[in-house]
Amino acid sequence: MMNKLFRKKSVDRIIADAQQGTGLAKVLGVRDLVSLGIAAIVGAGIFSTIGLASYEGGPAISLLFIFVAFACVFTALAYAQFASTVPVSGSAYTYAYVTFGELFAWIIGWALVLEYAVSNTVVAISWSQYFVSMLEGFGIHIPKWLTMAPGYATDAHEKFISVGMNALSASDKVGLHAYLSAPRLGNMPIIFDLPAGLITVLVTWLVYIGIKESQRASNIMVAVKVGIILLVIAGGIFFIKPENWTPFMPNGVPGVMGSVAAVFFAFIGFDSISTTAEECKNPQRDLPRAMILCLVICTILYVAITLVLTGMVNYTELNVKDPLAFVFKYVGFDHMAGVVSVTSVVAITSALVVYQLAQPRIWMTMSRDGLLWKKFARVHPKYKTPSFATIVTGVVVAVPSLFFKMDFFVDLTSVGTFFAFILVCAGVLYMDYTGLSSKSKFKVPYINGKYLIGLGLVVAWIILWRYGQDALQEWREMSSQEIIEHKSLLVIFWIVWFILAVMGFKYRFSLLPVTGILINLYLMSQLGASNWIIFLIWLVVGLVLYFVYGYKHSKLNKEV
Repeated sequence: MMNKLFRKKSVDRIIADAQQGTGLAKVLGVRDLVSLGIAAIVGAGIFSTIGLASYEGGPAISLLFIFVAFACVFTALAYAQFASTVPVSGSAYTYAYVTFGELFAWIIGWALVLEYAVSNTVVAISWSQYFVSMLEGFGIHIPKWLTMAPGYATDAHEKFISVGMNALSASDKVGLHAYLSAPRLGNMPIIFDLPAGLITVLVTWLVYIGIKESQRASNIMVAVKVGIILLVIAGGIFFIKPENWTPFMPNGVPGVMGSVAAVFFAFIGFDSISTTAEECKNPQRDLPRAMILCLVICTILYVAITLVLTGMVNYTELNVKDPLAFVFKYVGFDHMAGVVSVTSVVAITSALVVYQLAQPRIWMTMSRDGLLWKKFARVHPKYKTPSFATIVTGVVVAVPSLFFKMDFFVDLTSVGTFFAFILVCAGVLYMDYTGLSSKSKFKVPYINGKYLIGLGLVVAWIILWRYGQDALQEWREMSSQEIIEHKSLLVIFWIVWFILAVMGFKYRFSLLPVTGILINLYLMSQLGASNWIIFLIWLVVGLVLYFVYGYKHSKLNKEV
């Protein structure tokens, strides 16, 4: 049984299966891929979650964007090597199948549902907020109970009861109005986010009818998106007050690192490019180029926009869902706020398109391997898209976007994505060890980490001992149970670093993939324990599905 759980597919077998099984249209070039990458990365992250991150970390959140981008560069290099070796639509799922075997491949494929389908729920909710704001600018007012998740209204009502109206923020008052004005079923108010559900249905239809149509629409929306961001940066410079950047790190390092989930969410889209490999004209050349270009462009945009936002408005005011429009309203430039709201609706739609493209193609690949129901691999004879998988993705995104709060999905998405990123970086080490890298047309630059990985561990401990006495004192004051509850992931981080140092010395590991593993693992350790509990429950559900269906129906089942 163990042999079957970790059975691997060869690169040649995966490529042969892909060539026989899809019939997808090969229409994408490097410009299209860069456009798709920007569409995915510059989405809800910059138009929504950047406000929450700035509120928690202050102006110093710009440094966290650089740090997270630095982490993503190492991961992007690993993705690029895999994409040039295995130009198939499965993304990290396929890469894990080649390197670690079927069970790990399934786990990654299941985790990617969190990255794409679940994260698109955040994008849909963010789109809804800007859409409602845009309509209000034209004098059209949708009833508040049709524009938000019931949790927001319930929280606002409870806060009103406990502290009174004067203590409510502007967003709390909107939620309270929704709670009080909503129709009722018995004593329960009927509240849901109708625009988020409708836009998901419309985007699903667009993705269903073709990759070319989706890409044309995405290209137009990306041009609008980048244009408005540059306009916000150029216009916002004139409203910057340097005193808003003081203090630069008001809540210290914990405040900055507490926004890891929100900031990392802003970058996760770059790997969605790899899901379109079977629709690329020259995937082994164009995919690596597109990934790196996307990260560089988007990091510059993120850092610039963060400094402008926190310079225009004090960070304590930025806990809003539409920060780009909000800051111009705050400084009295209502016309600019209106322009931002209108164009943001178009811009965020492009991110919805890319995520709705990515998830069905991963399910299609898993189905082609026998791990999911055969219908998921069905390609529409006219539109040349994975039709059934696209419809299911639309349902999976639309229903939660009607009823759930945004912050729940941001944190959960980041856990699944970190997990996938770590395995992709580790996969490069495996490829180097087994010689699979010889088939790669793009390789992660090799830097011998034999001594450097261990040296880095020693230096890290010296720095921690010399400058981190406050953190060490906190550890000394904690009980064993508290350490397990709150610091267990950090303990795992140091153990993994030690193991990699030993193995790196023995096998001469490449430094860059190891760095990617460690940075992603450290960022994972900064997420809350509740997110991990939910993620583990998610994995258990996935494993049950695998052993009930995938294990038996795997196309490799009869070969091991």
